[in-house]
Amino acid sequence: ISIHRRPGQALWCELRAPQTISLGETLPAERMASVVSLRAEDIITAIHPPRVASVGIPFLFTELKNRAALGRARVVTDRLEALAAEGIPPDIHLYTRSQDEFDIHARMFAPLDGVPEDPATGSANCALAGLLTHYDEKPTGQFSYRIAQGIEMGRPSILDARAEKLEGAVTATWIGGSSVLVAEGSIEVG
Repeated sequence: ISIHRRPGQALWCELRAPQTISLGETLPAERMASVVSLRAEDIITAIHPPRVASVGIPFLFTELKNRAALGRARVVTDRLEALAAEGIPPDIHLYTRSQDEFDIHARMFAPLDGVPEDPATGSANCALAGLLTHYDEKPTGQFSYRIAQGIEMGRPSILDARAEKLEGAVTATWIGGSSVLVAEGSIEVG
């Protein structure tokens, strides 16, 4: 973990993912849409179909056409349970590209793990950086993404994700953001 203290600002930390990006199963847009109460035309598949990706924890990533579709998304539990029964990771990360101060707006749902919606998911957004970098046509470079999450649930969060690619392969991903101290302690041994 890299920790940066910026004068007059909150502490900023960045974590390198424990694994490089791994890609898993894909789903048809129609099926994914039915799981999140959307229409197939709300899903963009030009870059990738709904797809499992991981840098340590697997998520099912789906690109949506706009923020309106992102805002309408609602998980249909029995359909999500059916995916899980087939061995597809049931943690869903939806995103849309943005033209504002963010590159991406995202939402993450993991109700089968007790998280109806998460306001800031470092593990998912770190994997998203790896996924998007994997599909980027540039074979080598540094790629960064400023991500807004939690807006729809009233807990807005900003995450900074980045990835490195060398000769067509994503070699590392990082996730970072500002943080505030909420607890402090020590452990006495002996």
